[in-house]
Amino acid sequence: MIRIGIAGYGNIGRGVEAAVTNAPDMEIAAVFTRRDPASVSTVTNAKVMTYDDMDSMKDDVDVMIICAGSATDLPWMSPEIAGKFNIVDSFDNHTKIPEHFKNVDEAAKAAGTAGVISCGWDPGYFSISRLYAEAALPEGASYTFWGRGVSQGHSDAVRRIEGVADARQYTVPVEEALDRVRAGEHPEFTKREMHLREVYVVAEEGADKAKIEEAIKTMPDYFEPYDTTVHFISQEEMAADHMGLPHGGKVLRSGKTGLEGEFNNTVEFGLNLDSNPYFTGSILTAAARAIYRISEEGKTGAFTMFDIPPAYLYAGSHDDLLEHML
Repeated sequence: MIRIGIAGYGNIGRGVEAAVTNAPDMEIAAVFTRRDPASVSTVTNAKVMTYDDMDSMKDDVDVMIICAGSATDLPWMSPEIAGKFNIVDSFDNHTKIPEHFKNVDEAAKAAGTAGVISCGWDPGYFSISRLYAEAALPEGASYTFWGRGVSQGHSDAVRRIEGVADARQYTVPVEEALDRVRAGEHPEFTKREMHLREVYVVAEEGADKAKIEEAIKTMPDYFEPYDTTVHFISQEEMAADHMGLPHGGKVLRSGKTGLEGEFNNTVEFGLNLDSNPYFTGSILTAAARAIYRISEEGKTGAFTMFDIPPAYLYAGSHDDLLEHML
């Protein structure tokens, strides 16, 4: 059995817990938290320890899955923990992935460990889809559409606006843009042409709703580049209709084949998720299996989903793959 440590116990940590529990070749060694362990109750009654006690489990954890945020936690946590354990993380700041890879790679090689960074569905599964599609269709264009789904970061940004009691933001693909790509066109889209923003807001009593809506629609980077619709609802409506964390999206590549590019081709890969964090947790768990196998081969350093043989993600044998999937 591969012994898994879970560093951080939020939505993704619970997703990892469920995935490990359902895996035939894994077990949970411990959950590590920066909170008071007595305040953390796990679904499976797994052992909960403090983050500072992690070192005492070096001989009892094969892979540490780090379930923390990319903005402020993973940049330091992943290299630090890779100095002691094999790791998996979901670092998703695309522009800083090369820097993060370098930091984890140096720490892991110095410690003789191995780690997979930037796992999840994007980056992660969508990254692999983009690679496969572009490898087969080098003459063409790639497009990634996210949603319809809840963006946790955008929702948090809205909740920080004065007068907002609660909020959920949905990213929604523009169907006309999807149709153009599926038709074999290679358009150059602006952000506004590819996605819409839908925001559901519970305003505090007496708050200026017009001011809140203006603050949302003019927020740089988050909303200003997009067509944004704001809906004001009650807390009861929020609890009834918007408490889940669904998400999904599509990767498409439109390209040409033939000596003179006479044949049009479109590749499309899509996800429709009831729970973003639980699916992300499932991918992290599969990656933990892969990095355990890579580590057992004596390899060290940082890896990405591009570097992992697909068979290493799968719990079954190579014969199973040949018989059922090839």
